[in-house]
Amino acid sequence: MLGADGLQIDAMSLRAMMEAGVAVEVLDVREPWETAICSIGSSRNIPLAELADRCDELTECAGETPLVVVCHHGMRSLQATLWLRQQGFGNAVNLAGGIDAWALRVEPTMQRY
Repeated sequence: MLGADGLQIDAMSLRAMMEAGVAVEVLDVREPWETAICSIGSSRNIPLAELADRCDELTECAGETPLVVVCHHGMRSLQATLWLRQQGFGNAVNLAGGIDAWALRVEPTMQRY
């Protein structure tokens, strides 16, 4: 479910959307060493420090499809979500609690760090 601010989605709501076959793009802004430990499905990895330089790689994500941004605990991804919205990605939402919340609530066997 989207938070009251419309900027965040919780892990269970994202899972429900994915299971229902709703088209969702997942952007992981963690470092490659972090995504090597765990990640959500076929997420796209663009580390936060590279996002401004690589934003053009997301042009196909600027439409109606939710662009769910994820990091470890949700802080870097919230920063990225706010920045992406300023760049015209009104569909960008932060995964509240990050990959850690996903592991705790959706994939309890997922490796955590």
